[in-house]
Amino acid sequence: MNKIDIACIIDDDPIFVFGAKKIMQYANFCSAYMIFHNGEEALINLKSVIKAGERLPDIILLDLNMPIMDGWEFLDEFTKIKTSKKITIYIITSSVDPADVERSKEYESVNNYIVKPITLEALQEILNENAA
Repeated sequence: MNKIDIACIIDDDPIFVFGAKKIMQYANFCSAYMIFHNGEEALINLKSVIKAGERLPDIILLDLNMPIMDGWEFLDEFTKIKTSKKITIYIITSSVDPADVERSKEYESVNNYIVKPITLEALQEILNENAA
């Protein structure tokens, strides 16, 4: 099965990031990671990657509740950036609020809304969706 080249995790919770990386390694999910602790850090760094013509992530696993710039603010700004590569965004959050689920559907780049914790099954589903 194909694996993701670069996965980007945007989450301020070090325990989630640690666990997500471990389960990704176990699932042979991706070749490399980009880790950012808030939306602003991710936005600045991804803009630099685009400007330098370097490889962008294939997918972004995005938390909603973060300090400095939350996931919604990141989505609003990131969707304004033109890239030659389609980046699929998966919201990975502890929020079970139906309003958040509905709001996520307003973003064309958001593929799915996954409630934490991330599971091996969820990663397999992401791989299957991105293998096509």
